[in-house]
Amino acid sequence: MATEELDVIPVYIGWDEREDDAFWVCRHSVIRNSSWPVFVVQMKQDVLRYIGLYDRQELSENGQKYDVIDGKPFSTEFSFTRFLVPAMTQYKGWAVFMDCDMLMLGDVSELLRLADDRYAVMVVKHNHIPPEESKMDDQIQTRYRRKNWSSFVLWNCAHPSNFNLSVDAVNKEPGAWLHAFSWLKDEEIGELPLEWNYLVGYNSKDQVARPKNIHYTVGGPWFDDYQNVEYADEWRREKRLVDFKMKPSQVEALTGGKQSTAAAYRSMQEMREKPRQQTA
Repeated sequence: MATEELDVIPVYIGWDEREDDAFWVCRHSVIRNSSWPVFVVQMKQDVLRYIGLYDRQELSENGQKYDVIDGKPFSTEFSFTRFLVPAMTQYKGWAVFMDCDMLMLGDVSELLRLADDRYAVMVVKHNHIPPEESKMDDQIQTRYRRKNWSSFVLWNCAHPSNFNLSVDAVNKEPGAWLHAFSWLKDEEIGELPLEWNYLVGYNSKDQVARPKNIHYTVGGPWFDDYQNVEYADEWRREKRLVDFKMKPSQVEALTGGKQSTAAAYRSMQEMREKPRQQTA
């Protein structure tokens, strides 16, 4: 797929209150390195509840979240909301989802050149079985089928099989069903090169000399216990650029409360509806 087919590349990034700095650094790295216009949508759970897309119930005990549906622990506010991306695009076009604990070093427009209409999603197919028992700020480390496949997704939102991923399914199906892309046949899940989801602490430069997207999956330098992880200096350099420009949340309507963020979601939908200008 050529990026010229898109007026703008929609990139949905998960947001968590404990990882606000990580979100803004991730966002900045995506926009700064892209050679094509990018529209970043902040996936905030409270806003998705406000506009009626998300009503999944959860419990919290000693700082650890638990899903009411399957009783299992999860670590971020976007653990399940990520699967709303096709519905948020009205099941149209291509879109990118990424966790906020990432740093984009490559050009996201290059990712769109890999888009293949045969697939409903395209992901890095990790065989990731984490040995540690905790991560981040002492969250329980979970193990499940296709771990980390859903952390970075190139969505073919218009693919017929993605219509099986309804808003109701996102709110009611077990987490393992969602993260394993169980609404899809295996042959509908395409594979991206490892460079697009390089797992810090698990992958090595012997596997990928120049990663395009760094994933601090256990914890990044915004947490005290992870100041010296691989690629920490690159993250801090990007953060200095964000700090220099003033934190975007102070100047953009995107974070100006639930109503303005909901308006940003609607704006994304309107941009998709707008007829593409004809060029000679």
